[in-house]
Amino acid sequence: MNILLKSAKIVCLENKELHLKKRDILIKKGIIEKIGASVEATSHTKVVEKDNLHVSLGWFDSSVCFGEPGFEERETISNGLFTAGKSGFTDIVLNPNANPVPDTSSDIVFLKERGQGKATNVHPIGSLTKNSDGIDLAELFDMKNAGAVGFYDFKKQISNPNLLKIALLYAQNFDGLVYSFPQDGHIKGKGVAHEGEVSTKLGLKGIPALAEELQIARDLFILEYTGGKLHIPTISSAGSVKLIAEAKKKGLDITCSVAVHNLFFSDETLTDFDTHFKVSPPLRTKSDCKALIKGVKNGTIDYVTSDHIPMDIEHKRVEFDNAKSGSIGLESAFGGLNTIFGLEETVALLTKGRSRFQVAMPALKEGAKACLTLFNPDGEYTFDTEDILSTSKNSMFVGAKLKGKVYGIINNDQNTL
Repeated sequence: MNILLKSAKIVCLENKELHLKKRDILIKKGIIEKIGASVEATSHTKVVEKDNLHVSLGWFDSSVCFGEPGFEERETISNGLFTAGKSGFTDIVLNPNANPVPDTSSDIVFLKERGQGKATNVHPIGSLTKNSDGIDLAELFDMKNAGAVGFYDFKKQISNPNLLKIALLYAQNFDGLVYSFPQDGHIKGKGVAHEGEVSTKLGLKGIPALAEELQIARDLFILEYTGGKLHIPTISSAGSVKLIAEAKKKGLDITCSVAVHNLFFSDETLTDFDTHFKVSPPLRTKSDCKALIKGVKNGTIDYVTSDHIPMDIEHKRVEFDNAKSGSIGLESAFGGLNTIFGLEETVALLTKGRSRFQVAMPALKEGAKACLTLFNPDGEYTFDTEDILSTSKNSMFVGAKLKGKVYGIINNDQNTL
């Protein structure tokens, strides 16, 4: 399909000549053929004119869950990728949160095949250990060759420090990226919310920031000993930011991410015992939120993710203690970030991160493959259930005031406009 974008303001820090300029963009058979002040539509061309149309390189999300295989009632890969595309994401990293978990090369091939033919590209992560049991390493080398971009026991701590040591040493042989979830399960215990004034008042069992920071400190000591590439997903405390900043000063190959909701909400939202706000790691204090935002701004925190985790209603409409952790976040990611950071910084955050996962970075220029996100960064609105495209509806952003709307994406000679 041929597409002509009319009067689109380009947001692309990588291309100074086009950055914040209004241009027409002609796309033919998935390739950007012409960028100019005025481009005429040829025959069989779909003309796209949108209110306050902005366009950037396609967005990238480093932490997304669906449900397939095993939990299709939460989200299928097909609808999940459609939701990601409508939310502005041309590439997503898919967590190994399925049943069975992807711990073999054939599992990775299955996930990639299920994602073929879509506007949004899927990049699977393989389980670090067999069945994510934390005992024996899975087939890391074979999964890497099959297309796995990292290795992670999703939301599970690596209890055995020697296992992390071996994984980091082994993965260096094929440039593999090892994940370690930042939470000491022994200190967390049966905690369900941040340990502090709010959890004490509400009578909820607490998860101290120590549970996160102690695990990160241990992992960084091991990384310094072994070398290799370590990624710490979804940190949540001020102390964690400080630890990672110190590790980067030492020159360790360490990256980390934070979920949008840990920037946007604090534990003060828990007063109504709304299980949509139950996530792992938990929402922490306002001072933690400020430290996390500062960490994003100064580059200590490398990536911001939706940490999209669909959860069926049966696991959310129960008592807070018994509810499963997780919130969907693809549909609200742009609006939440744009509310906090503004246009240029938000787009920069949403387009960075591919190189860490060895995903090719697109370009916004004539002759390049069209990998674009279309959006309107202006206008405040209240996020509602009608804005949710996921099969599961467990969003903590319902009722939140957000800024900016996404129109869709153009990628793989397809679009979600």
